[in-house]
Amino acid sequence: MEQNTSTAGAIIGSLILLSPVCLAIFFWIRARTFKKRFNNLSDRNSKCQSEVESLRQKLSPIFDAEVEAEQLRNEATELTETARVALAEADEKARKAIQKSKDDAYTIVNSAQEEAASLILDAKEEAQLLRRNGKETQEKALEKSEQLKSEALAESDRIIEYANKRAQDIAGEALEAKSKADHYQDAIIAMQNAIDGYKDDYIIPNHTVLDELAEEFSHKEAGEQLKTQRKRIKELISIGRAADCDYAEPNRRKYAIHFVIDAFNGKVDSALSKVKHDNLGKIKQEIIDAFSLVNHNGKPFRNARISREFLDARLDELKWAVATHELKQQALAEQRAIREQIREEDKARREMEKAIKEAEKEERLLQKALEKARKELSDASDDQKKQYEAQLAELELKLSEAELKGQRAISMAQQTKQGHVYIISNIGSFGEHIYKVGMTRRLEPLDRVKELGDASVPFGFDVHAMIFSKDAPSLEKALHKAFYTQSVNKVNPRKEFFKLPLSDIKSAIEAEGITDIHWTMKADAEEYRESLAIEKEMALLNNEKATA
Repeated sequence: MEQNTSTAGAIIGSLILLSPVCLAIFFWIRARTFKKRFNNLSDRNSKCQSEVESLRQKLSPIFDAEVEAEQLRNEATELTETARVALAEADEKARKAIQKSKDDAYTIVNSAQEEAASLILDAKEEAQLLRRNGKETQEKALEKSEQLKSEALAESDRIIEYANKRAQDIAGEALEAKSKADHYQDAIIAMQNAIDGYKDDYIIPNHTVLDELAEEFSHKEAGEQLKTQRKRIKELISIGRAADCDYAEPNRRKYAIHFVIDAFNGKVDSALSKVKHDNLGKIKQEIIDAFSLVNHNGKPFRNARISREFLDARLDELKWAVATHELKQQALAEQRAIREQIREEDKARREMEKAIKEAEKEERLLQKALEKARKELSDASDDQKKQYEAQLAELELKLSEAELKGQRAISMAQQTKQGHVYIISNIGSFGEHIYKVGMTRRLEPLDRVKELGDASVPFGFDVHAMIFSKDAPSLEKALHKAFYTQSVNKVNPRKEFFKLPLSDIKSAIEAEGITDIHWTMKADAEEYRESLAIEKEMALLNNEKATA
């Protein structure tokens, strides 16, 4: 009944709006008729000049009609303009009403989604709290976690369903059109990515996944979480929450749902098999695109579609797969670093043992030389005594130096944390403001610097500072932590290269209470600068040959 009334009202409104236009057309046609008659009379007037006065008297009513017609034309124009303005105002009011309805609808949906997200977050936090209580309650925590997540998801589904219904009631076709537009936009993006490939727009560093995990997670524990998530995915399929369809007939509905689940899982499994150290963002977008395309292709089958809950479950599977991969890679990198440290310490130990043996040998030789010099001094004449005394003093000084060298080697061998932290650069190989901050326990720390610049890089390293420390590993770790954001390789900061001004490194070391060291602020880069000069000379020679 209300619909018939609104239809009748719309028809009456249309008639009212169209009536001025009809009147304008009527008066315009009438004016055209009068004008035609006037033109005919004007023609006759040119032939009958003698009857002008009488004809004027006869035609005066016609002239009055012309004036009247002009007035009517003006009135019709005004009415038309009024009608146009009224239509524009009506359109604007309608547009504002639709926009307001859409805004109200979106507000309801967004608040519902926020409430749902809050419920899920609370559930996850409670589950995380339960998980932290200890390994003995892990199974209970997981069970409680799944229960809370299920309840939260069910509640969120109810809230979103109610919000969508309210939004549909308020916005009607506007919301439906927006939903379709979003659906087609997602499908277009997915098809475009399938054609052009996944470029750098979707790059997300894999290690960002680890930022969300507790520090105590290992790759084995992450693997267990991955197994739990895959079990959850199977459960969603078995309880019928993975997909849905609008078919009423059970068999058709069943086959349509199986069709979209198989299609989606096939695409997702293919994407997950390609997980590497640098493609988290691309794989994630590939899964989202698979969701959009499968749901788009399921439209002809009575809207057969994958549920958002199932998409989120597969995205969580991706997160745990990447976490497992990254943690495993980290464990391997740590093992490599430990092996490298063992090799370095073994080399340092051998050097110290060699230094101790050489110092002991040198001491024995000097002791013999001293004994010989003392004997010769006692037997020498007065003229020879001065010469032997000078020789004896020189030998005693050398013996003292050898003893100190031996003591230093023994001390460094006993103090496992004692060593040198070095600040070095290589402008020719890495460019300006790139510095390596490393540590060595070798007795001669410059040997380590020379070793780094031997074959792996085209030019040797320049030393800016060599800092002796009783706890070199702690000092090195503190500096690496302070310069983390300036790491050249943020995926593997163990490379120990940092991009920042040398003055910042100097300030950080002074902040550790270390001030009595020598700094070389400008790098010599001798071989690099000489190479540039040679290149310049060669370029000049080539130019001279070309112009000759």
